[in-house]
Amino acid sequence: KKSPRPMTFKKDFSIKGEIEQARIYSTALGIYELELNGRKVGDEYFAPGYTSYKNQLQYQMYDITEYLQKQNLLMVIVGGGWAVGSYTYKRMNRIYAKRQAFLGEIHIRYKDGSHEIIGTDETWKVTEEGNFLEAEFYDGEVYDATVKLENSSFHNAGIEKMKIEPQLLVQYGSPVKAHEQFEPVSCELSPSGMLIYDFGQNMAGVIEADIQGRAGEKIVFYHAEVLLNGELYTKPLRSAKQQAVYICKEGSQQYSPRMTYMGFRYVGVSGISADKIKLKATALYSDISKNGSFSCSEPMLNKLQDCIEWSAKSNFVDIPTDCPQRDERLGWTGDIALFASTAAYNFDMSRFFDKWLKDMRAEQNPGGGIPMIIPMVKIPGQLEMLFPLAVDHWGDACILVPWAEYMARGDIELLRKMYPSMKKYIKACKFWAGLFSAQKKKRIWSLLFHYGDWCAPDMTYKEWMKRGKWTGTACLAHSSAILSEIAGILGEKEDEEVYRKLSLETAQAYRNILMNENCHIKGGDFQTGFVLPLHYNMLFEKDKKRAAANLVKLIRDNNYNIKTGFPGTPYVLFALADNGYLEDAYKMLLTDTCPSWLYEVKAGATTMWERWDALREDGSCNLGEDNGSGGMVSFNHYANGAVGDFFYRRILGIEAVEGGYRRFRIAPLPGGGLDFAKGDVNTPYGYIRCSWIIEDGGFKLTAEIPAGTQCEIVLPSGRSFTEGSGSYCYEEKIG
Repeated sequence: KKSPRPMTFKKDFSIKGEIEQARIYSTALGIYELELNGRKVGDEYFAPGYTSYKNQLQYQMYDITEYLQKQNLLMVIVGGGWAVGSYTYKRMNRIYAKRQAFLGEIHIRYKDGSHEIIGTDETWKVTEEGNFLEAEFYDGEVYDATVKLENSSFHNAGIEKMKIEPQLLVQYGSPVKAHEQFEPVSCELSPSGMLIYDFGQNMAGVIEADIQGRAGEKIVFYHAEVLLNGELYTKPLRSAKQQAVYICKEGSQQYSPRMTYMGFRYVGVSGISADKIKLKATALYSDISKNGSFSCSEPMLNKLQDCIEWSAKSNFVDIPTDCPQRDERLGWTGDIALFASTAAYNFDMSRFFDKWLKDMRAEQNPGGGIPMIIPMVKIPGQLEMLFPLAVDHWGDACILVPWAEYMARGDIELLRKMYPSMKKYIKACKFWAGLFSAQKKKRIWSLLFHYGDWCAPDMTYKEWMKRGKWTGTACLAHSSAILSEIAGILGEKEDEEVYRKLSLETAQAYRNILMNENCHIKGGDFQTGFVLPLHYNMLFEKDKKRAAANLVKLIRDNNYNIKTGFPGTPYVLFALADNGYLEDAYKMLLTDTCPSWLYEVKAGATTMWERWDALREDGSCNLGEDNGSGGMVSFNHYANGAVGDFFYRRILGIEAVEGGYRRFRIAPLPGGGLDFAKGDVNTPYGYIRCSWIIEDGGFKLTAEIPAGTQCEIVLPSGRSFTEGSGSYCYEEKIG
């Protein structure tokens, strides 16, 4: 279970003349950093990034012209990372390779026209006696500043024979970089005597320490998301230590981990007094740019928007992870399938998604199944993790993620690339639905494995999964409908009709077999069971009214507390607002008792939680130990933040009608006592800006529409206008 010790490679080389340009091309099995003549090369973390290593491996290119001297020393630190280090909650080791390996070429072009290449070979030196004694993503890092590399025992490197043969591709993903930096908002001495720093924001990142130290002094940095009784609460980390250990040299020095990252708000420090150390925290996430903004008159909703954005940042660390802290950090498909649309409003996800979807295409099995984690890792003891299956909402990431990205950016080539994978996946879903079934029941998808109403409150793991028949069938209807639309966009007219018919048949099966004559759920009503067919437009008008009435009764009887799991949560407010129950949608959104979105905000959350009651109202933590989910609780898990879609699409009212917003709608639905809302969305045509305000018995909407687009503006009264580019203002009386 222990990760291999980091390797330090070195190469001495001299320059033969005046340089015109010098570059290094490099990659590794593991994660690597370059230092040339004592200077770090590049500004990213965890190169070469995490890909489906058996299929493709990224390499980086760095311009090193300004780094070079007459005599040069290149140092390369290679940690285990994802490829070789301890990974997955089973703490598997050396998944892709037996040990770390580095590959590089230095290309030097001289002013006299000559060219020199210095490649990795057996003249390079390597040692495991460098400054990095330990490094992995879960346990952290141990760094000994007293180690002098010139005294370490180096030997000639060997040629590594790899068991995989990936295609080498120049970096095409968004590299992980340092972003916001935080000063501590407080530093307290805990009851146990540990210094505890609060940075005021839960994040994925690393500490940066300025230290006045003595040679050999050992400082330990502990990381946690929450405090309990004044101490760091680390039980949710499971087997992950999340520690950085620094062994000081003499005097003034700086330290920040480079071969790992942590999920934390609080940092505990032992081994040094507060007057000898100054601490900061730096957020690490992929280099994605901000794409949209939302704010309104309710401060709690603005805080919730911050939570949504920070959970996204914390989990976009080269791949879309589930959480940034415990012994997991895997590319779960279900989380991002449901969050992709919200992500695409808030950030430009194009490069990030394109990389991850490339891995998805490579990992899809011949029968169409999509692994539940991408890149795929076969986890022993779990059948569903050994062979990629069709699993509702999780596997549907192959459709929902590219569709969200297409609607945001209008990239038809992404749809074209993903189309074969989508078709294979729906074929697999259809197969499992029809296996051992006949007639109308052949569209009810109950086999083989489903997560069901995952993470619905007050239920056990097995109870979530028992709802798989409903979530699976609804998902098949929905994804088939989207695939029909995609087929139409791509000019695949025959497929368009095939998938439209499949969607209709599946929707009818849900209505006729899984619901009774009054549109109640057979076996017992539950929120997600109504939300999905309502939002997925699976019901005819009369049945929509019945199902919506049944849903709103459940919600009112439950005091507007949420009872949905991952599949229903993104859509529950839409199911209400779009079916005549707008004020009920707002009441649910603004409820602040557990379980609810604003309960988390009221409890002090700065990111979204995995469980609605991760912190119970009595102050205790819900580890899920009594429901069979194995101590599963995270305070930084973006899935339930998919409610952010409602902020943009209904409160603000901005919604694409055509991919890339060439045609779009602004149709705000004010309610809940909100006085105003404002925001913007960056599109391929420029920014859409929108704001509305209610004052003196009137509603006023202002909008900016970019050139080359067409917008339908719909006011709360129902009056509509079609406009081209320009700035517009509309007013009407309300009430």
